Amino acid sequence: MTDWDDGRPPPADQPPSVGRLIEQISEQATRLVRAEIALAKAEATEKAKRSGIGVGLLAGALVIVLYAVGVLIWSGITGLAEAWPLWLSALVIGVAMLLLAGLLGWIGVKQLKKATSKPETIDRVKDDVATVKEGMKR
Repeated sequence: MTDWDDGRPPPADQPPSVGRLIEQISEQATRLVRAEIALAKAEATEKAKRSGIGVGLLAGALVIVLYAVGVLIWSGITGLAEAWPLWLSALVIGVAMLLLAGLLGWIGVKQLKKATSKPETIDRVKDDVATVKEGMKR
C-alpha cells in the first residue's frame, strides 16, 4: 500500500489504485443509500404530520356539517309548521329524509355490486388461454 491510502488525496502524478477506487465507490454508495433513506424517512414523517392535521380538520368540518344539517332540518320542520301542524311537518320531513336515505343506500349497493363483481377481463383471459391450448393441440 502507499502512504496516501490513509484518506489523503493521492499526489497529482500518482493515480489511485483500482482497489482504492472500488473502496471509494462502495463507501460513497453506502453514504448515498443512507442519505436517501434518511430523506425518505423525513418526507414520510412530514407527510404523516400533514395528513394528521388534514384528517383532524376534516373531522371538525364533519361535526359542523352534521350540526348544520340538524339546523336545516329543524328550520324545514318549523317552516312547514306555519302551514301545517308541527307533528305533520315533522312527519313529512322525516319521511322525505327516509326516502332520500333509501335512494342513496340503493344506489350505493348497486355501485358496490358493480365494484365487487368478477371482472369481464378474467373471462376473456380464460377464453384466450382455452383458444391457445386448443390451437396447440392441433
